Amino acid sequence: MSVFNKIKWILGILSVFFIILATNLIDRKNFIIVKNSVETIYADRLLAQDILLDLSGLTWEKELAQIKYDRSQFDNKNITINTRFEELINLFSATKLTAKEEVILGQLKKNFENLKAFERTDIQLPNQKFSDQLTLIKDNLEDLSEIQIEEGKRELFESQRAIASVDLFTHLEIYALILIAIVIQIVVMYNPTPEQE
Repeated sequence: MSVFNKIKWILGILSVFFIILATNLIDRKNFIIVKNSVETIYADRLLAQDILLDLSGLTWEKELAQIKYDRSQFDNKNITINTRFEELINLFSATKLTAKEEVILGQLKKNFENLKAFERTDIQLPNQKFSDQLTLIKDNLEDLSEIQIEEGKRELFESQRAIASVDLFTHLEIYALILIAIVIQIVVMYNPTPEQE
């Protein structure tokens, strides 16, 4: 094999290597995006939605306790509910929050503290102020729940876009490899004949 043919082979193999390497790096980036999206949907959206559901249940228990008001039972049950409510708020705070979520979570904490302060007073239930405070808390929980859906959709869109990009590059890789194989075959098979005089 002549030096010229060896150089052609080396260049052909190197070009295939670099194309495969470049597309692999792009694919790796897209797979990382998909992985992060899936983890975010689970850790920061589904778990957060579950926490919000539990908080809504506790709010409903407070509302029910107000309707069936008995001061001693209300106080005992309320201590347990408030402790669990605070635990769940802290769990929710530990998830990855958007700026909008942080604002609403701040409002939720403030409204919950106002409700607890109101509960410590000698109130007669059912009471409109108590009901109004519960309504504010329920509104905060509903707003946070809507954000979970919006953010989940956004993460899903990001992962779908990354998957589409991986699919596109996979097809491009195949076409590029076929084209390179054809070019290598032409280069290797091409054997210039000396001109005859």
